[in-house]
Amino acid sequence: MNSLPALFTAASLLLVALLPVVTLKQEPKIAFALKRDGQYQVYVMDADGRHQTRLTTNEFQERFPVWAPDRSKILYGSQRGGGWEIWVMNADGSNPVRLTRNIEAKSPRSWSPDGQRIYFESDRTGNSEIYSTRVDGTQLTNLTNNSLDDGSPGLSPDGSRIVFESQRDGNREIYVMRSDGSQQRRLTNSPADERSPSWSPDGRRIAFTSTRDGNREIYVMQQDGRRQTRLTNDSAQDDIAVWSPDGSRIAFQSVRGENYDIEVMRLDGSHRTRLTTAPRYDGHISWSPDSKSLAFISGRDGFDAVFVVRVDGRKTTRLTTQASLDPAWTR
Repeated sequence: MNSLPALFTAASLLLVALLPVVTLKQEPKIAFALKRDGQYQVYVMDADGRHQTRLTTNEFQERFPVWAPDRSKILYGSQRGGGWEIWVMNADGSNPVRLTRNIEAKSPRSWSPDGQRIYFESDRTGNSEIYSTRVDGTQLTNLTNNSLDDGSPGLSPDGSRIVFESQRDGNREIYVMRSDGSQQRRLTNSPADERSPSWSPDGRRIAFTSTRDGNREIYVMQQDGRRQTRLTNDSAQDDIAVWSPDGSRIAFQSVRGENYDIEVMRLDGSHRTRLTTAPRYDGHISWSPDSKSLAFISGRDGFDAVFVVRVDGRKTTRLTTQASLDPAWTR
């Protein structure tokens, strides 16, 4: 007689086990630096600018937030120890931990895909070098280790390689190396400056800026340096290429006269669209996770603020009303 309830219990457990697991999708967030109380501090907000929440609280500048791949932590630069050092905290601002000492590193930083290591640029030795450290601050390693400047490191999507710029050949060229610093080799070879390399989301191509044709233009090449192709070709100065997460477009800064604007184009340079036309600086681009919008900084209202523009240019929205810098969208 007692077997019937047990049978129902077993059936119920089996039914629950067969039900699909529902995972709530996290809404995208934007981390940024806001100057509300005298110094820039790291904040986070919703993609529409609501629920602005302060994460760091001290009398020193805190800037340059970078989300961990799983959104659980945020890297940032802090001056609380004197010079700029790298810190990490939980995404809610708790448990801030200093990762570097005597590094002077507020420059580009990348997380490894597993979130265990970071890569950054530092001039602690008198010239710029590329370093790596574990996220607990151990195993600090100089990856480039030469007497001439190496900088702008970008980790490949699979975490196996780093693309960077170097002056070791007399002018700036694009190089690539393994993520442990081995197998360093040059990808470009031009008497002009080649700078600001960035990987495509699939890791097959690298965008970069070159002056080989007289002014700054955006180029793209295969990961091994072959098929170097110019994408922009006009009198404007074009640089800082940023790939959309879906790999379909490249956004970049374009300078006409003294004014920076933001433009976007297809991967072959076609369908070039100017998204901003304000008579003040527009730049520091961060793509939304769905590749439909761009967060950026604009000085159009007399101070730097965070704005968002749709990739078709039809709608631009200001998200902050006080001095703001360094927008970084979650992935």
